[in-house]
Amino acid sequence: MKPQAITLDRNADALEITWTDGLVSRYPLSHLREACPCVECRGGHGKMGMAHAPDDILKLTPRRSYAVAAISAVGNYALQPSWDDGHSTGIYTWEYLRHISPQQPTA
Repeated sequence: MKPQAITLDRNADALEITWTDGLVSRYPLSHLREACPCVECRGGHGKMGMAHAPDDILKLTPRRSYAVAAISAVGNYALQPSWDDGHSTGIYTWEYLRHISPQQPTA
């Protein structure tokens, strides 16, 4: 699954992704930052991967408000945000973003 459109809504503090199947995922930035998949944020290599991805990022408790300073595409498979706290090593793959989407497709 790949994004059809990606919008960083700074006014609403959210990242919105429209997927090719029509699902629209809206990620609150603070929750997205708390769900960072990098080794530093996950607590080591043994806690990385889809098996350790949060099932519901809205249940995460952000430590503070976060903003995205910049966001870059990584090839054709991911996004890499640079956060206002200086953190920029998290690579959010399409698979990961779809898995942690607050909105899930109906069966």
